[in-house]
Amino acid sequence: MRGLEGNMQAQPRVFAHDAVAVTPSDTVDIPNTSERGCCLYVGDVSGGTDVKVTMESGNEATFKGVTAGSFLPVLVTRVHATGTTATQILALY
Repeated sequence: MRGLEGNMQAQPRVFAHDAVAVTPSDTVDIPNTSERGCCLYVGDVSGGTDVKVTMESGNEATFKGVTAGSFLPVLVTRVHATGTTATQILALY
């Protein structure tokens, strides 16, 4: 990836350099998260305010009461279809 050099663990990211739409899936990880997770932006909560994810550690968590236009400053590898009611989610790298 352009912009990522050296030891990624020792270089915390401060700003995103890319964003891609997330298609929630119970079986497929977000692209390009095999070495490092990504943060999330949630655009729409008209269908519900929950976002279920797999954290970079492998643990699952459900964020409830997420508001539209909010950022989740956590590193995730998957957004689950089951348990996620928010939409228009972007992965931020």
